[in-house]
Amino acid sequence: MGTPPVVVVMGVAGTGKTTVGPLLAARLGVPYAEGDDFHPEANIAKMSAGTPLDDADRWPWLDAIGAWAHDRAGLGGVAGCSALKRAYRDRLRTAAPGLVFVHLAGDRALVEERMSHRRGHFMPTALLDSQFATLQPLAADEAGVTVDVSSGPEEITERAVRALAALRGIDPAST
Repeated sequence: MGTPPVVVVMGVAGTGKTTVGPLLAARLGVPYAEGDDFHPEANIAKMSAGTPLDDADRWPWLDAIGAWAHDRAGLGGVAGCSALKRAYRDRLRTAAPGLVFVHLAGDRALVEERMSHRRGHFMPTALLDSQFATLQPLAADEAGVTVDVSSGPEEITERAVRALAALRGIDPAST
């Protein structure tokens, strides 16, 4: 499959980044980094209290993920990161120019249903509206693919693998 890509699995909360990301990393044979682990405690406290982050909160978090992605260039890796705005993705690409995005996209009702069954996560369902309001889907000039999340994690992962292979001009049968 050649040099493994560095991939950011992006999307609003509840789309499956934390579930699909490790599956995708395993499928690609690269390490996975959980984007939530890069948040400073102040960000987690803010979100736990039901307050959306602003850009000033996000820049250090994005820079930390970008540094991780930069260090993985040529080695491959998968990181979960909401990366909801084009400006956030641009910042990540500045740190790691070869970065590719997998946008996990789904209907709001489906995402809310999935979030309502999560346990032990700091992101409350009450912030879902702000996530959808902030989301700027991948533009045609951004390296990445959009994958629908209406099926199970394994099928979503396989769709992502096939889409990434096609994006990179690789025969999906060889992945």
